[in-house]
Amino acid sequence: MSGVGPISQDWEPVVIRKKAPNAAAKKDEKAVNAARRAGAEIETVKKSNAGTNRAASSSTSLNTRKLDEETENLHHDRVPTELKKAIMQARLDKKLTQAQLAQ
Repeated sequence: MSGVGPISQDWEPVVIRKKAPNAAAKKDEKAVNAARRAGAEIETVKKSNAGTNRAASSSTSLNTRKLDEETENLHHDRVPTELKKAIMQARLDKKLTQAQLAQ
């Protein structure tokens, strides 16, 4: 470009900026500490399922709460000892094992 005209220099400052951090970079511990040092406002929110391998939409917390609030005592009635002994004696009289009786 020689001979086109006088050479001039542009003395205006040029500001080169990095692109804005994405969401993952904003959560990085280094980025949070740098923002604290710079005096920026930081909002922290504790997620309910943080650090777990469960999906956020799973309803385990609702089921757990229902079970915790349940007051009804659910259990099977126990078999009387006399019946247990009668079944065992009849099995032994016929010389059967427990597996054979089950079949």
